[in-house]
Amino acid sequence: MQNTPLKLLDVVALLVDKPEEKLATGQVGTVVELLAPDVYEVEFLDSKGRTIAVAELKRAELLLLQHEPVMAA
Repeated sequence: MQNTPLKLLDVVALLVDKPEEKLATGQVGTVVELLAPDVYEVEFLDSKGRTIAVAELKRAELLLLQHEPVMAA
């Protein structure tokens, strides 16, 4: 599932620390732009809905979060 392409508005979790963006592993964001194959712009918000970072990230740095049950492959 890690190789599944992401779509606009997918909810993802960060798999690596990004200190230059002030982001830590596990932070949750939303895909807001598809920049290139396997490159995405992801927006991260605080608990009040304010943007804390918008980062250009590679697919390998992101985990797609599931809201519906999915069978493991």
